[in-house]
Amino acid sequence: MLLSGTVIADSRTVFDDGAVVVEGSRIAAVGERTAIRDQYPDLEEREYDLLAPGLVGGHIHSVQSLGRGIADDSELLEWLFEYVLPMEASLSGKEMETAAKLGYLEMLQSGTTTCIDHLSVNHADRAFEAAGESGIRGVLGKVMMDQRSPEGLLEETEDALAESEDLIREYHGSFDDRIRYAVTPRFAVSCTEACLRGARELADAYDGVRIHTHASENRGEIDTVESDTGMRNIEWLDEVGLTGEDVVLAHCVWTNEREREILAETGTHVTYCPSSNMKLASGVAPIVEYLERGIPVALGNDGPPCNNTLDPFTEMRQASLLQKVDRLDPVAIPAEEIFEMATVNGAKAAGFDRLGKLRSGWRADVIGIDTDKARATPVHDPISHLVFGAHGDDVEFTMVDGTVLVDDGDVRSLDAEKIRESATEIARDLEGARESADGTSP
Repeated sequence: MLLSGTVIADSRTVFDDGAVVVEGSRIAAVGERTAIRDQYPDLEEREYDLLAPGLVGGHIHSVQSLGRGIADDSELLEWLFEYVLPMEASLSGKEMETAAKLGYLEMLQSGTTTCIDHLSVNHADRAFEAAGESGIRGVLGKVMMDQRSPEGLLEETEDALAESEDLIREYHGSFDDRIRYAVTPRFAVSCTEACLRGARELADAYDGVRIHTHASENRGEIDTVESDTGMRNIEWLDEVGLTGEDVVLAHCVWTNEREREILAETGTHVTYCPSSNMKLASGVAPIVEYLERGIPVALGNDGPPCNNTLDPFTEMRQASLLQKVDRLDPVAIPAEEIFEMATVNGAKAAGFDRLGKLRSGWRADVIGIDTDKARATPVHDPISHLVFGAHGDDVEFTMVDGTVLVDDGDVRSLDAEKIRESATEIARDLEGARESADGTSP
């Protein structure tokens, strides 16, 4: 297949009249359209206004999709323990599958081709199957919680680790290696030392398995960890083995000098979630300092209850603007750096090589974007437009591993209408159950 248009091959390379050739699951050629057409004269050609690498959600909660809007205007720990965790605990396997599919549907429709997905304690297998069916590329993990957890989510440590290992054996490298595993302790507040150390041992036992958790998102969280351990959050995670090039830490809003040194020295990946941090009033992550130290930074939406959207373009815009206003510096984190966070940096965090750029021999994750609207007129700088002006609903075409999953805005791999109908019905039942429990309805 030959795809043509303005090609944003990476953050530094744009072909104004370019083309991308896809053969199988890989990109065969990228360059000027005329030369590519001459080289591949017999290929089917599809034309889009802009072509770009698929975007990477570096920290996502697909299974929280049913909770969009249930906990607005709440602080993190209240949001988590009073609203989101009870919702997760109440979901059946089928409901969890619907929630995951809804998340993958939204991501694919809005140009996210790879996600690092923090699932829930229960029914993780249903989300793995949903991810495989959707065609998305993902690093998924069953959540582990063995302390300070609500009924229905609290586990015995050995059970949490054993179930995680069973899932690794079944799903790591599955669906033609599109789906991989990350050992996923929720965060230090809800996990004992044995659980955290066990997570490291489990990841080390299997090639390519990563670790994904939350860290230093909120000052209350940090106070709790310090009270438990006598250490700051990142120091404690480093002590129990949860730092390194195979580790993805979501948020890292509140870190001190020593913690930043640890992140830099160990090559630990940080995922910046600006919309979530703003909505929960968690604070502003020191991303400029992280980048200056060489700490790898990816970009994530977090979950729909603390963001309300999984649109990666909105997240790119917020990521840059928040740093600019926080530092009172209009040149802080320019569009090119943000685009790298959302593509190649996210791919590295997820552990996939040759992903996040449109280059010959790289994985064929490609999106096509429409600019036929007032908001996109004129497009002086394609990368600037993607970061500051584009929306997820501008995406017309999404390809993962050379397979077209979204065509003319319609998802081929999932029944969007059925998923949305089912999700609406489940959400209505959840709302009724909450109102009954609160005594606000008969």
